[in-house]
Amino acid sequence: MNSSTSIPASAASTNVFDIGNYTTTLIKVEARVCDRNGCNPPRPIRPLLICSPSETGSFPVLLFLHGYLLYNSFYSQLIRHIASHGFIVVAPQLYSVAGADATQEIKITAEISSWLSQGLAQFLPPHVEPNLSKLGLAGHSRGGKVAFALALTKSLKLSALIGIDPVDGMDIGKQTPPPVLTYTPHSFNLDGVGVLIIGSGLGEVKRNALFPACAPKGVNHEDFYKECCSPAYYFVVKDYGHLDVLDDDTKGIRGKATYCLCKNGECREPMRRFVGGALVAFLKAYLGGNSRDLADIREGHGMLPVELQRVEFHL
Repeated sequence: MNSSTSIPASAASTNVFDIGNYTTTLIKVEARVCDRNGCNPPRPIRPLLICSPSETGSFPVLLFLHGYLLYNSFYSQLIRHIASHGFIVVAPQLYSVAGADATQEIKITAEISSWLSQGLAQFLPPHVEPNLSKLGLAGHSRGGKVAFALALTKSLKLSALIGIDPVDGMDIGKQTPPPVLTYTPHSFNLDGVGVLIIGSGLGEVKRNALFPACAPKGVNHEDFYKECCSPAYYFVVKDYGHLDVLDDDTKGIRGKATYCLCKNGECREPMRRFVGGALVAFLKAYLGGNSRDLADIREGHGMLPVELQRVEFHL
């Protein structure tokens, strides 16, 4: 069983930080169908979310991984933003409860990436086709760690890899298994895959004495970027926190906790708009061959919804 809702977009919008020109449909795949050829989708823990343009066309695909103990539904506004610019976003729920070891999440993500070519098309709107010739993989927080871990296995063909405030452990300098960071500069050998790292300026700041920082120094975005080879981009957003990419209204106990555990900015909307726009610009460059918007961000042209405290790249 699946359900969908649509939101129309402004036909005049071209700014990557605004909603794009495509009407988006958010599809919740709530049941698993199994036959002798396997199951659709591979993991039915919670609904698989697919956000797609509704208009006829063939669109590149981004596989998006949620953060630690978060729900994929908490990213609905972000993935709608990306999809409205002409991308199909697939956001699986990797688990409901998890321990320190992310090995199973890497395995599940690999299964889902294999399923895309076999099962994704049947859940899309009529006359919408996934273009899997170029695939993007993105993850937030621990999902960023999982994305890098899978990319480093080279078991799937990627054109773009994105870490949104990626974290390889909750304690300073201490990774959780399996370790991804090597602390050797430019050690990530990804065979030329384009990489984007987005960090939060407040992620390494404790909200209070009771909880550790949500993206502590020693295992955060800075360390991931140092290990990236060319081509790689690195943006750090000032005055916003680790969970400011989530929806404004995250429901339930976990949803309310997202406002309590991390040091946050004044509101989520500017950070989420920047992350959405930066992802769109990066995907347009590495999945679509149009690097104009990414170059504008890199060179500081145009109006950004946030202030950047670091902009680095090596091409």
